[in-house]
Amino acid sequence: MSLNTIIGRRLLSPAITSMAMAAMLGVGVHFAPPANAQAAAQSVDPNAGETKEHRDARMKWFREARFGMFIHWGVYAVPAGTYDGKQYGGGGEWLMNMAKIPVATYAEYAKQFNPQQFDADRWVSVAKAAGMKYIVITAKHHDGFAMFHTAVDNFNIYDATPFKRDPIAELAAACKKQGIKFGVYYSQAQDWHHAGGAAYGGHWDKAQDGDLHEYVQKVAAPQLKELLTTYHPTVLWWDTAVEMTPEDIKALTAAFADDPGLIANNRLGNGVPGDTETPEQHIPPTGYPGRDWETCMTINDTWGYKTFDTNFKSTEMLLHNLIDIASKGGNYLLNVGPTDKGIIPQPEVDRLMQIGDWLKVNGKSIYATTPSPFKKLPFDGRCTHKGDTLYLHVFSWPANGSGIKLAGLNTPVRDARTLDGGQKLAVTKEADGSLTIAKPDKIDPMATVIEVRLKGALDVNSTTPPIAPGADGKYTLLPADSDVTGSLQVESHDGVDNFGYWTDASSTIVWPVKATAAQAGDYQVQIEYACPPDTAGSAFSISANGQSADGTTEDTGDWQKYRATLLTGKLALTAGANTITVKAQTMPHGAVMNLRSVTLIPVAK
Repeated sequence: MSLNTIIGRRLLSPAITSMAMAAMLGVGVHFAPPANAQAAAQSVDPNAGETKEHRDARMKWFREARFGMFIHWGVYAVPAGTYDGKQYGGGGEWLMNMAKIPVATYAEYAKQFNPQQFDADRWVSVAKAAGMKYIVITAKHHDGFAMFHTAVDNFNIYDATPFKRDPIAELAAACKKQGIKFGVYYSQAQDWHHAGGAAYGGHWDKAQDGDLHEYVQKVAAPQLKELLTTYHPTVLWWDTAVEMTPEDIKALTAAFADDPGLIANNRLGNGVPGDTETPEQHIPPTGYPGRDWETCMTINDTWGYKTFDTNFKSTEMLLHNLIDIASKGGNYLLNVGPTDKGIIPQPEVDRLMQIGDWLKVNGKSIYATTPSPFKKLPFDGRCTHKGDTLYLHVFSWPANGSGIKLAGLNTPVRDARTLDGGQKLAVTKEADGSLTIAKPDKIDPMATVIEVRLKGALDVNSTTPPIAPGADGKYTLLPADSDVTGSLQVESHDGVDNFGYWTDASSTIVWPVKATAAQAGDYQVQIEYACPPDTAGSAFSISANGQSADGTTEDTGDWQKYRATLLTGKLALTAGANTITVKAQTMPHGAVMNLRSVTLIPVAK
């Protein structure tokens, strides 16, 4: 299951004992808050009872934006990943925690933080030229250093540094002037500077000791009120949730009433769902159907600036990520990590400008689009949709020089043309009902966009194609080929998909399979799954044609430690169409398992 997959920074348990460090190192960790905690927090959800009409109006710009800039900038840019002569892995913004730097020692970095080359208008111009529609900057990260002029204490960029300016105010003004939405990130519970703030792994300095409730009431809540009422952000990006009292949640969200248009993410925790799902450093294979979501990702390997991290992703990879995310109905929040001088590293700017050049020509295929109506595409690329138009993003063309095929479209096509240059392309209907769209003369090396205009309302055959056995006679049933109901989501770790979020006992997984007369017969069932010790014990069944193979989840060690297990019982496939259904029978501990695959193994006749 994965209520919040932690890769970089994420949801923490009350004692913060198992999550954020694994996250910081890029390890997926999963946590399900108790059902009673979720129910209690609903009473303090600032958007509880909101009508669909109001929510749709509030989220409209976000759903159309598709592309935003994340900025991780703070006093951690001074050490830039190095402490006491040692270079540290992980995110540069986590240096204080990783190196266990004393509070007073870390605070000295503020005296060296003087980013005289910071230019808010320049930063916003970069975002705008990249085709980004909004900016979210770290107003306070886990190190407790405020990047705005707060009256709460003097550990902020105005009072504690030689800079004596307020970058949050300057960026808010620059965004307003240039027509970009402005947002702030705020670490509401984890704070390694202020007494009482939470810290992964526990405090390492007595100066950190104190009461979390007092910290929230005296530091976090007042600073949030300052941010919301002074700078008027459109987006509030919480981070690393810790279980708090209802009074704490109410204090943190008290200023929401002053701005009914505010969008806040899902990381406040405590059962408050928030407005957006926030997968980090990965793209969920199926997105989040029915939910607004946003993948946040680094351009290199760090969020906060590190002098020695030059492992920058290629422009092609970043652009393909944007297209992939848009095709699944999400937004791409792409991070830059400015230096202590106030400069966005040039390799990051270069990549953003190249993406912007592509969007100037092809942006209509990304902005204000809806997800692909196709479960699968028979070519290397993605699809987005808007009104009576499909946008086909072709990453690579067949080696034989032919065009691409499109299957499952029932609506007649009016015409097809390239967005870049407007070349009209021949569309041929094949005997099997699929379409072939001719290859254009001009090919974009990163992604060629074909605009396909329809003659009527979109009608797509969305039936999942039946699965055939492999050459070894086995059926391999994978998440991408299934239909699911309930809470289940398809997620991806290390490039391998799995079913997660299995917190609803009524959820089902269904695969259609086909068998010839020779393939009909009995099959053993093997699953590959993961389950931590505190969730083991769920009973489940895999059924077809009135027969079932049953099992009970056991402790595999962790949500990402998978085990192959042969189930008790067999399934009988008949010649023709068959339906394989997976369902939980009992779920005693709030979740079932992470499921990677089901394999049907033929029994020798």
